[in-house]
Amino acid sequence: MRGRRACELDHLVVTASALTAGVAWVESILGVALQKGGEHQIMATHNALLRLGESTYLEVIAPNPAALRPDHPRWFELDRMTADQSARLATWVARTDDIKATTTACHGEFGDIEPMSRGSLNWLITIPAQGALIAGGVMPMLIEWRTAKHPARALEDKGCALRQLDLFHPNVDAVTNILDCLEIRSEVGIHQLATGTRPYVVAHVETPHGLRSIGTSVDRAD
Repeated sequence: MRGRRACELDHLVVTASALTAGVAWVESILGVALQKGGEHQIMATHNALLRLGESTYLEVIAPNPAALRPDHPRWFELDRMTADQSARLATWVARTDDIKATTTACHGEFGDIEPMSRGSLNWLITIPAQGALIAGGVMPMLIEWRTAKHPARALEDKGCALRQLDLFHPNVDAVTNILDCLEIRSEVGIHQLATGTRPYVVAHVETPHGLRSIGTSVDRAD
């Protein structure tokens, strides 16, 4: 039924100044190989992917050096990264079946709803002003897939699964209020930080080598 607000965790977003560096960083932590993705022409970015379930995946995304820089900010604060910055788990994306109704109901700083495509995939996604991360990456961007099957089903199964996503933020009440409105019920934990501490995200992934965690406060480079 369209129009319901209940959202689900769709994918994790690892940003990097160069795709090869981001892929190497994730592979060194999880111990599995990522799969080649594709290009996002509007944003001049490209990605690599890892399946974490039938409707969940991890994405490493970086500026595409072969593409012309767009005349607007890239998403996920990629334009703020410098060549010497390491990759990091920057944020996450939540899936909804009606992105317009959800953004209207929940009053978050989600930004504009933009149509996107990559190859045969089509979707709508919220992009905050200036390509910013919402609440330092703790709050999700929203996505509505316009495809018959979730793209994670087309990815290779490397034996990985997302077990928990932990969100760390100084204003737990504000984060909780938005997530309650989005009706996200599982796989997400919210944790209090001291006032003035930078928000960050940690994902716990089951791998063939055991449970691995990716994303710490250290990864949130200036």
